[in-house]
Amino acid sequence: MSVVSSFVPHGEHFIAGAQIATPAQFSSVPAHGPAHSFSVGTPALVDQACRAAEAAFHSFGYSSREERARLLEAIAEEIEARAELITEIGTQETGLPTARLIGERGRTVLQLRLFAAHIRQGDYLDRRTDSDLTHPQSASNPKLRLMQRPIGPVAVFGASNFPLAFSVAGGDTASALAAGCPVVVKGHSAHPGTGEIVAQAVVAAITRCGVHPGVFSLVQGGRRDVGEALVQHPLIRAVGFTGSLGGGRALFDLCMARPDPIPFFGELGSVNPMFLLPAALAARSEEIGAGWAASLTLGAGQFCTNPGIAVVMRGADGVTFAEAARSALSHTPPQAMLTPGIAAAYRSGRDRIGAQTGVQSLLNSSCDVRDATPNLFCVTAREWLGNHLLAEEVFGPLGMIVTVESLEEMREVAQFLTGQLTATLHMDEADAAIARDLLPILERKAGRLLVNGFPTGVEVCDAMVHGGPYPASTNFGASSVGTLSIRRWLRPVCYQNLPDSVLPKDLQ
Repeated sequence: MSVVSSFVPHGEHFIAGAQIATPAQFSSVPAHGPAHSFSVGTPALVDQACRAAEAAFHSFGYSSREERARLLEAIAEEIEARAELITEIGTQETGLPTARLIGERGRTVLQLRLFAAHIRQGDYLDRRTDSDLTHPQSASNPKLRLMQRPIGPVAVFGASNFPLAFSVAGGDTASALAAGCPVVVKGHSAHPGTGEIVAQAVVAAITRCGVHPGVFSLVQGGRRDVGEALVQHPLIRAVGFTGSLGGGRALFDLCMARPDPIPFFGELGSVNPMFLLPAALAARSEEIGAGWAASLTLGAGQFCTNPGIAVVMRGADGVTFAEAARSALSHTPPQAMLTPGIAAAYRSGRDRIGAQTGVQSLLNSSCDVRDATPNLFCVTAREWLGNHLLAEEVFGPLGMIVTVESLEEMREVAQFLTGQLTATLHMDEADAAIARDLLPILERKAGRLLVNGFPTGVEVCDAMVHGGPYPASTNFGASSVGTLSIRRWLRPVCYQNLPDSVLPKDLQ
């Protein structure tokens, strides 16, 4: 299929299928290529989008699973129809390489199709009925049936580091639509053109499928008042967010301060620790060090699952591991970060870590306004345990080795950790007893536990959990990746003594 040579954004919002401009404008800041102007969002636009979403819910929330599955598949098709244009503007705006954008687009359409298949099966509804065994029927006993139902309009905040998979038509939007919830997206100003072309795909799919246009809106840009207006709007019933701890916590607090508090599903921050157990370290120290370096620098370290901390026994094997990581990192060329602001925050974090007492720099590199280069530090467990700042995430290719004197001290480090998205054990069979000892601690700290791997790959599948105790996420019982993510936008409803003619079709 032939396509035009480039995509030129119109810079307008999408509100219930209509393109709307606002007088105030902001300019994109691409890593390369032309900048474009975009309309700035307003609280008034947010109100318009939320009212349209509520109007759409009265039909979309009660649509069939097949209708919603066809919509998700149509969105995937429309994204694929714009594949080359999405890649072009996405690489310009973010500086991410072409291969990364192609892979992320594949992930985005995969999860749309996975959710379509999942809701067709119907298991996510968790349908239950009373039974004679547990609830003997008699004239005085009611007939009870239960099913998960969509909660209503959902607000989604696009993520800076995933312009496709966690943004306009990413996992939050796709899972909410699968559940039957209309979506109002606040686009991220780091990649507004990418957001616009993906929104075009969503609107085209909605039109094709004859769905109420209020089921999706995109509000571009905007100051803090736009985000605040969105999470505080009385018609919004839940929020999905991927971003910084500070920004996410502020929105979470606003959700809790509402007259009617609503769920805030925020993925906020994680250092994703790795524990290198003695036998594995002795057998594969160089291999693990080189693999860690590759994981740390993937995508300029701008992954929420970036393994920022390695916990290692002090000794010769630990020195070999550290040198292998340092050598591999030293050969990593500069990589463009998503925005100048993210690059500045990375430099600030590097300087903050390097200034702490007891921290030794193993690799100290400089970087310019937008590019990032790796940094590697080392600190003893005693110093690390005494300084909470050393356990905070630095978003970018920065690694810290925490050296322990004993297995008991390794256990103490594990207990000190706050909530994490992931925790990794590098182990051999001889380490099994140590792993069994650490596992109950790490299960309470992280949503996903790995052995002999690196956490920067998050597979989209039924069994994935992408979440964890605070501050990794604000709701440890949820996942923002995989089919479990649909459950965030549902609530159980019990139907007592309703005749089949009145019950929802999925319970008849």
